[in-house]
Amino acid sequence: MQVNDFIDRKNFDMSLKQQIDADIKSAMLEKRKNDLTALRAIKSMILLAETEKGNNEGITEDAEMKLLVKAVKQRRDSAQIYKDQNREDLYAIEMAEVAIIEQYLPKQLSEAELEAAVRDVIAQVGANGPQDMGKVMGAASKALAGKADGKAISTVVKNLLSA
Repeated sequence: MQVNDFIDRKNFDMSLKQQIDADIKSAMLEKRKNDLTALRAIKSMILLAETEKGNNEGITEDAEMKLLVKAVKQRRDSAQIYKDQNREDLYAIEMAEVAIIEQYLPKQLSEAELEAAVRDVIAQVGANGPQDMGKVMGAASKALAGKADGKAISTVVKNLLSA
């Protein structure tokens, strides 16, 4: 079973936690150690979020997406550090984990789709220039959560508001 073979949980009305548990079992049976490491890390993050002080009813799907985005960002940052230090072995491990975690995120927007979405947000907010960057970023980050990297959103917003 390859990374692309993970079941789309939306088709089966499974929660992220249930899907991760099922995929952990599958990875264990098939002895896919690299997949197992990433899946266990996701499960750990979900369990920590569920058991946080004051959290009595579990976490929302939105919170799950934020956890996944955070996990991907952490691994990409680590991978970049490893690459800068010429540690290709560790870089490859981090990038493999990124690929596994991204299977649970919504499809990422292309540059053109991102630009069109940001233009829509700018029109909705009524932004006129760079002074409105905060307003646009707040709305765009919320609207595009999980679909685009915050850094990419920021770059596009800055470019469109400066033009």
